[in-house]
Amino acid sequence: MIEVLRPGPLTTVQDLGRPGLAHLGVGRSGAADRPSLELANRLVGNREGDAGLEVTLGGLALRFECATTVALTGAPCRVRVAGRARDLDAPVPVAAGQVLELGMPGEGVRTYLAVRGGLAVPAVLGARATDVLAHLGPPPLRAGDRLPLGHPSGAAPCVDVAPVRALSSEPVLRVVPGPRADWFTPAAMEVLGTSPYEVTAASDRVGVRLAGPALERARVEELPSEGVVDGAVQVPPDGQPVVFLADHPVTGGYPVIAVVHPDDLPAVAQARPGQHVRFAVQPALG
Repeated sequence: MIEVLRPGPLTTVQDLGRPGLAHLGVGRSGAADRPSLELANRLVGNREGDAGLEVTLGGLALRFECATTVALTGAPCRVRVAGRARDLDAPVPVAAGQVLELGMPGEGVRTYLAVRGGLAVPAVLGARATDVLAHLGPPPLRAGDRLPLGHPSGAAPCVDVAPVRALSSEPVLRVVPGPRADWFTPAAMEVLGTSPYEVTAASDRVGVRLAGPALERARVEELPSEGVVDGAVQVPPDGQPVVFLADHPVTGGYPVIAVVHPDDLPAVAQARPGQHVRFAVQPALG
């Protein structure tokens, strides 16, 4: 068992989510930065989709009741085990009774913690992920919570550290025109592809809300709700784009001008308020 001493601003249990249930009104959810969770799991010998913790802006403190191995990836932050500094992107042994503490990351938003064997919280609709919009899965961690551990499924890790590319200070996100690009003026796509947009404090696991030059619509009537995907760049009436993340609704009523390439979604998920992002518009898919 692991005891939660301090949950930080927002810490949730995440795996790779619930794909394939959108027709039932259930979004995928799961880790916002999936490659970071997958790496953390590999570093402790887990399956890539095993459940771990997504820690938003640090502040987490855990007491381990049994000896195990953990790994932390994603947004870099100070890590201490029993008061001793430890590395990210590497297996870290933790003895029974020891306390692990995370500081606030200097860059990025979300740090991922994997524990050998994974977290064995009850699954909901086939996954252990917390969906903060749909309120599926375990609730965000609170002080006093106790997390059960699963049984290791693979060999013990045999690496000491994984090379990881540094987070970009101004991510460039590849996008293709979205299904409602024709609802915008011809200049709107050029504005999207040439202007920096600032990440606002209203961003969360549902979507990253941006502030910058407004994207002008050519059609102003209401759009019936239709399916949306991860990375959809939806534009409300104020013209300020929103990039959908893991807990986005399965349908939306605002037009989608573009869609972010799946490989660039982790960079969106790690962009913090005040940081700027840019869009690189790619040719439409044939």
